[in-house]
Amino acid sequence: MENALDHYDKAIIYALQEDSSISNLELSKAIGLSPSACLARTKNLREQGVIQQFTMFVDEKKLGMETIAFAMVNLSPLTRETANSFVEKINHIPNVLECYTITGERDYLLKIVAQDMVVYRDFVIDTLMAIPGVNRVETSMVMQTEKRTLSIPLGH
Repeated sequence: MENALDHYDKAIIYALQEDSSISNLELSKAIGLSPSACLARTKNLREQGVIQQFTMFVDEKKLGMETIAFAMVNLSPLTRETANSFVEKINHIPNVLECYTITGERDYLLKIVAQDMVVYRDFVIDTLMAIPGVNRVETSMVMQTEKRTLSIPLGH
């Protein structure tokens, strides 16, 4: 897909990764295109699925989420049906921010937020372990976030 992106497309993506709230007029001035051409290109990037959504970062702690954890989950049996059911349920749990299918000894890696350790413990027991097929959850707690970005390097 990268080969299909020209200089203007990459400039649009770069600018929107830096500030997705930028107006189309500001974006068009920044990259040197007319507002209508810029809007058409941005719309095309969305339709192609290159731009999936516009988002923002929020400070979890300022919203009362003091605990961030990465949970590694094993399913048993690991079948397509169990995996599909697990992912379907995970997609409806707001505290799970991210879910990845991974290689190695674990099947999934989840990023989870909770108000505190007690709430997280209850979440693991009452929610994660209650999902059919989940037989093990191993947690690593985040002590401090050192880097966080959604920006994909485009290479110029």
